[in-house]
Amino acid sequence: MVGLWDQELCWAVSYLKASPFAKVQTMDSIHVRNSGHEVQDPTPENQDKCEYKIMDKKRSNPMEWLNQMVGEPYYFFHFLAFFSYFIVRSSASNVLSPQITQLLFYREIQAVLAFFMLIAYKMAREETWEAFFADTLFFGKIFLIALTLIMDYHLTLWYLVVFSVIYVLTQQPPYEELGSASKLTPLQLEALLTEGNTSRFWLVEFRASFSSGCRRASRCFPELSITYSNKNLSFGIVDLGLFPNAAEKFGISPGGSMGQLPTYILFENAIEVSRFPEFNFEATPTPPITKRLLARHFELDRHLLEYVNGK
Repeated sequence: MVGLWDQELCWAVSYLKASPFAKVQTMDSIHVRNSGHEVQDPTPENQDKCEYKIMDKKRSNPMEWLNQMVGEPYYFFHFLAFFSYFIVRSSASNVLSPQITQLLFYREIQAVLAFFMLIAYKMAREETWEAFFADTLFFGKIFLIALTLIMDYHLTLWYLVVFSVIYVLTQQPPYEELGSASKLTPLQLEALLTEGNTSRFWLVEFRASFSSGCRRASRCFPELSITYSNKNLSFGIVDLGLFPNAAEKFGISPGGSMGQLPTYILFENAIEVSRFPEFNFEATPTPPITKRLLARHFELDRHLLEYVNGK
């Protein structure tokens, strides 16, 4: 169990890294200007140990994953909805005809086999657990609705209402770790971009909790920041759900058919040099966000090599 001192130290480092008065630098020591004095934070090794200590211990304990699944209303209500099918199925066996019961049994076997085939495919294709769980629940709903149509269409309507209520009242929780990225307000971002003594490049993710695309891709950016963050390239996150006025300032359409969330912008010396997705006036669909896609679009491997070679 992580002590109170470890938690307070982690919160303090996170606050310093998010402050506009801090030079946010991974792989270098961080200096904070305060009343003309310069204070040096812990070394990068100690910072990484501090920031990921709680996360690593939680991941090593299977009960933490179970508690998260049960504690999140989105997952808990879906679990209750799917579990209720087994209760309905056992009760329906007494009232359905033998022909319908046999047909339902065959269809259940087919649905289970098809479901696991799709899950295996998605597990190989998806990069994040958030996207995998979203697809798993989606396929489960489709097969459940199809099976209830064999029993009674009234039951189908009931499940449609239940899933609609869950969709309205809850939302899938996003990945909450930041990696080496810093949570920023628009004013903090402007201050960091205009300071000449911060990182040369800033890659910033503009996200919002109401966007399903942001929740599915919420793990990609923090994991990219852990791999590619260095003295020349820093990562930041701006929540447009908290600061909606910043969307217009950075030319982002947060909703509607032209919704562009999440949006990633690369700044070099406070000047935008690249973004994803790019300005799209034809409303063509944006490909799913993956770490490989972002790394290729922003040439993160090249930036990392330039830093290693001292350029």
